[in-house]
Amino acid sequence: MVSSRARSRTRIVVGATALAGALVAAGLALPSATASSPPEAIAALALPGPKSFVTGLDLECFTTEGPALNLTVQLAHLNPVLRAMGLPAHTVVLRELVQTCVPVSKNGVAPPPAAAPFIQHVDLACYRVEAAALSASPLITLKHLNPVLAGLPSFQDKLLIPEQLCVPVGKNGIAPPPEVLRLVQFIDLECYRTSASAHPTFTVGLKQLNPQLANIPGHQLTLTGAPRQLCVPVVKNNQQIPTDILNIVQWVDLEKFPAAQAISLPPVNVVLNHLNPLFTTLPRVPVVLSQAVALMVPVSKNGQVPPPP
Repeated sequence: MVSSRARSRTRIVVGATALAGALVAAGLALPSATASSPPEAIAALALPGPKSFVTGLDLECFTTEGPALNLTVQLAHLNPVLRAMGLPAHTVVLRELVQTCVPVSKNGVAPPPAAAPFIQHVDLACYRVEAAALSASPLITLKHLNPVLAGLPSFQDKLLIPEQLCVPVGKNGIAPPPEVLRLVQFIDLECYRTSASAHPTFTVGLKQLNPQLANIPGHQLTLTGAPRQLCVPVVKNNQQIPTDILNIVQWVDLEKFPAAQAISLPPVNVVLNHLNPLFTTLPRVPVVLSQAVALMVPVSKNGQVPPPP
């Protein structure tokens, strides 16, 4: 009589043999293993540090059209500088989609290696919002964080009124890896119209980082100093953000510079799907990326920079 343990071993061997046969029949390679190098689980990507993530985050914005959401959400600021200024929680109404912003490298300089697997999945859909103007407009001193623009002078913005809310999206139903999704799903940026100081015009060469947009050719974009927006991190409807994720996204401050002239590129059709848990039930939105109109670049506020690494 065969013992229950022996029967279990027999079932495991038979099951493994059947699985191997199915893989071979399907034309798939069998995993290799040797006595000296047993198979090991693939290590999950470690979260990047705030500095490496934020300094490498550049987003090129395309004009896109989409239906109005007509949703009212409450927003609260995450950045320590704006929290210290006492900017209150407030409500905005999300209207139509106006821009889609996707990750790029500038002048051939890639993001830091630890941050690159995360940055390539930061896609934002920017909706026009209706909101009240700030009762007191804070004046903020900004400095470029990305090494490519580090030689440009500091500049100032006075925040006036929210104009857009940029929310995280995926493309074509392809989800980021789970450890990447944990981070990018909480990047919500509220973009303010500003009364801004002078800033020199600058030209950069851009290349797409997201693999789905690899067919968009590299190109140059010339950016002007006005009118600019400052896009700052916010949380929607008191959503709970894990502490390790909050420690990164609270430093994502991006200055949006308009293009001196829109750049026409070969059109790419994509379908956007929302990633933030509050919005995942919203319908997918087909858009066409063909007119590049702005670039969002990382900045620090009032001398407070993202902590290393």
